[in-house]
Amino acid sequence: MSPPERGQPALLMDLGGVLVEDKLPAAAAKWSARLGITERDLVTAVYAGNDTEVLVGRMSGAAWWSVVRERLALDAAGLDELRHDLAGAPVWDRELLEAVAALRGRARTAFVSNAWPDARPNLAPNLSVADEVVLSCEVGFAKPDPRIYTHTLHLLGVAAQDTLFVDDVPENVEAARALGMAGHLHTDSAQTRAVLDTFAARLPRADGP
Repeated sequence: MSPPERGQPALLMDLGGVLVEDKLPAAAAKWSARLGITERDLVTAVYAGNDTEVLVGRMSGAAWWSVVRERLALDAAGLDELRHDLAGAPVWDRELLEAVAALRGRARTAFVSNAWPDARPNLAPNLSVADEVVLSCEVGFAKPDPRIYTHTLHLLGVAAQDTLFVDDVPENVEAARALGMAGHLHTDSAQTRAVLDTFAARLPRADGP
């Protein structure tokens, strides 16, 4: 008896820290030195409480940055500089982006990111590479909440057992595995590219010339 037919394969991939460079380490070092605080205090000032507010769309990006400005006692110019250091001019991993783009027509793809409301316009030039883009601030729940994974699977019309999930946060990968997905913890570009190449090698050829 032949094995049961599998559904359409899919890739769910994180953005920040995987496809897009994480600017926090450099920004934390710069601003902690400038403000005379520890890097931990800088990170706390920027992110403490954001999980239940701006990250899930309950507060606008502008309102959250006002909170950060007050915490750090910055003037308007300082806040603009900090925002640019953390979120301006995103640096993409072009090889990984091209690897995702090459899956078009062979697998369903989605970017799944915990993100603040200004993320989509900031990242817009390359988001069309994937079939779907799911941002926590827009759907109201963030990784590792299982709902962001099941929501994305539903959008793509795929099953968990046919899906590869890639992220740089261990808890997020474990949550995906708990739902039945294959999970890869991103630690460097070369290793993740090898995982994507292996994933692609198992896919059928795209239709057309």
